[in-house]
Amino acid sequence: MAHRAEAAGVRRILYVQYTNPAGYPPLEHSSRILAERGWEVLFLGSGAAGEADAFQFEPHPRIRTERWRYSGPGWQQKAHYAGFCLWTSWRAWRSGARWIYASEPLACPAALLASRLPGRRVIYHEHDSPAMNDASPFFRRILGARRRLCQRAAAVVLPNAERARAFAEVVRPAGPVLTVWNCPERREVCATLPPLPAEPVLFYHGSLNSARLPLAVLRALALLPGQPRLHFAGYTTSGHRDFLDSFLAEAARLGLADRVKHLGAPATRAELLRLCSQASLGLAFMPAASGDLNMRAMTGASNKPFDYLACGLGLLVSDLPDWRAMFVEPGYARACNPEDPQSIAEAIRWFLSHPQEAAAARARGRQRILDEWNYETQFAPVLDLLEKS
Repeated sequence: MAHRAEAAGVRRILYVQYTNPAGYPPLEHSSRILAERGWEVLFLGSGAAGEADAFQFEPHPRIRTERWRYSGPGWQQKAHYAGFCLWTSWRAWRSGARWIYASEPLACPAALLASRLPGRRVIYHEHDSPAMNDASPFFRRILGARRRLCQRAAAVVLPNAERARAFAEVVRPAGPVLTVWNCPERREVCATLPPLPAEPVLFYHGSLNSARLPLAVLRALALLPGQPRLHFAGYTTSGHRDFLDSFLAEAARLGLADRVKHLGAPATRAELLRLCSQASLGLAFMPAASGDLNMRAMTGASNKPFDYLACGLGLLVSDLPDWRAMFVEPGYARACNPEDPQSIAEAIRWFLSHPQEAAAARARGRQRILDEWNYETQFAPVLDLLEKS
């Protein structure tokens, strides 16, 4: 089958994730770029816990997704995982795909097994760096498979330069380590700057927890004149299941219940960006200090600021050196201390009291997305490797 596909000039790629692949915007972007260039794309994935199980890719005639049902923790999950790895190899053989694109540590054993088939090549894309300390025996085996896979990979992709350096030092992959930021596609950029709502609307999207959406945002809202609102879209994750209830309870306590709205977890990016485009100002906050490499090295890896700029929003970021250098100093955003209500309120007041300067910042940010901060530009080195091989 593989030889027939190759002879017919059909290029095929197999994406592998032991979760719902639609939860990763970069995978949607890269697969659409390939599909628009004539590639046949097959996603192999599984279910996911909670709201993330409902995420979906926008339909495309050259992109297909096959998923196993989610299996909860326990011995059933171990059997489920072993079956998934074997199924992945079988589907890799049946599909004729010459390229395997694995994009999270749990996909590595399945991708490693499939890569043993003749003529298969691998790209490994790591969205979030795994915790290396106190790993369980099972996860140490996963990390071992990750290391062996990267010794076979034609390239490794990470979304942040600092993470890429740390990865290269620990894993020492055989191929190049490429940095590809989590930017939107050009097609997702608003055609023109949208008119702002009569009353300002702050917007946040992503996982819901106190580090990303601190209670200080609510207290800042209470300090502002008029009727500014906060709309947020996203889902709670393990360890933060009580966050949404406590956040809304605090909004009610501050008398903001009618101005704070949870929009749910949109199933598609198109719906998410539609909600985003109805707001005024996007929030992209990181804590001032963290022991987690992913939290410390988030510029480029976080899709939030890029999505907000693509939708024509103003942008408010944490007052951290890398965030200031990337977004504030070029004139796309304002910075604040996300743990200080007064600091947040002062930054928002700037947008309200400087409408012309704020509009110019929005226009500059949108243009930067079109010119450079888009997935077509970011993914170009990977695309070049795939199409020249």
